[in-house]
Amino acid sequence: MSKKPHYKRILLKLSGAALAGPDKTGINPEVIQQIASEIKEVSELGVEIAMVIGAGNIFRGAMAEALGINRSTGDFMGMLATVMNSMAVENTLEKMNITTRVLTAIEMRHVAEPYTIQKSLDHLRKGRIVIAAGGTGHPYFTTDTAASLRAVELEANVLLKATRVDGVYTGDPETDKDAEKISEISYIDVIKQQLRVMDLTAISLCMDNNLPIVVFNLFERGSLKKIVLGEKIGTKIS
Repeated sequence: MSKKPHYKRILLKLSGAALAGPDKTGINPEVIQQIASEIKEVSELGVEIAMVIGAGNIFRGAMAEALGINRSTGDFMGMLATVMNSMAVENTLEKMNITTRVLTAIEMRHVAEPYTIQKSLDHLRKGRIVIAAGGTGHPYFTTDTAASLRAVELEANVLLKATRVDGVYTGDPETDKDAEKISEISYIDVIKQQLRVMDLTAISLCMDNNLPIVVFNLFERGSLKKIVLGEKIGTKIS
């Protein structure tokens, strides 16, 4: 494994559920500290890091449906929840002396900067971590799609999708003992086989822009750094 980063700029997609850890909801202090430590290690290599964080630990579409809230309103509520998660990660990284900026697709100047491509690129070039919050700013799009969009806009070399498992499997490894891990797969095969990696809009956007995706388990210590240094971890979609 090389000690020189394989990627100059990455987009890390982190689910909201990951921040909750075993608690399932809310933000687990130990988990967020661990995640921030992994990110700090990569930042110290000189890699430019952008992030998109989901909101499943705070608000899910199923909750809106159960409450009788319409889809677009529920999606906006989810976008606001991503801002809360992003601020929590920002604060944790700042306490580790890693300069971080949250930029939101929904304008809220008292909380964070409005997201623009140029402003985000300026922060990245200055060595700051950029957390793009608020989804795409529009309903009917997932945070996976937001992550793909931001990765393309910010010219990331790779989209790193952090999950609870160590890659893409032929089935759900948590429920299917016969599920087999796939080390490499094409975008089109992910779509054809309807593998539940990211939604099809996100996969298609990456395919159209030739942006590789690596699916991995962030909670295997050191895995993020190993990927950045070129080690084959998880599943590569390209």
